Amino acid sequence: MPMPRHFVIVCSVILFHVAGLWALQSGLLRRVVEVVIPAQVINEMLSPPRPETPPPPPPPPKQTPQTPPPVAPTPATLPPAPQPVAIAEPSPAPQAPTGTLQPQPVPAPITTPVAPAPVATPVAPVAPKVELPSSDADYLQNPRPAYPAMSKRLGEQGKVVVRVLIGADGIPQKAEIRTSSTFDRLDQAALATVMKWRYVPGKRGGVAEAMWFNVPISFVLE
Repeated sequence: MPMPRHFVIVCSVILFHVAGLWALQSGLLRRVVEVVIPAQVINEMLSPPRPETPPPPPPPPKQTPQTPPPVAPTPATLPPAPQPVAIAEPSPAPQAPTGTLQPQPVPAPITTPVAPAPVATPVAPVAPKVELPSSDADYLQNPRPAYPAMSKRLGEQGKVVVRVLIGADGIPQKAEIRTSSTFDRLDQAALATVMKWRYVPGKRGGVAEAMWFNVPISFVLE
């Protein structure tokens, strides 16, 4: 009867382990390692790494010798200046005239009169000339105001002052009662009359411009 396969495998494993233990005890495995791996390689593997040598320090910088400052030359010794010598003044003659010196009077300073500076007088600006409008020119040919018929029958009469705005072309633009005649018919007749008239426009500095102008109109019964 043949042996089972797994029994054979177990026996083979046991024999392999027994052979390995025998080889370790007899030193056979160490010899095989020595033959395969050289001793120098084993020594390099087992020896610790060597420390790295630090680089040498840089050389110190060269110092340039300092040149001493130039010394100013010592001036030559000059001889001492000659000292003044006192000379005795001769005594005056016994008959020499003597006199006294009197100070001259100081002349008074001459002053020149200075004229006062002119004072500037402020000049007031000249206002431009103003010419009011007019309705008296002959060429205007303005008609007389119409007297209302009812006012004639009732005897209404009076004076009306109308304020009119005259344009730069001489045409009235608007009008209003400034002073009433106390009769409405007369006031309305005066307003209608002044709005039909033509005028000489007012001027300021020779230039025509719009101006207000008071026109009096009287209503009198004959």
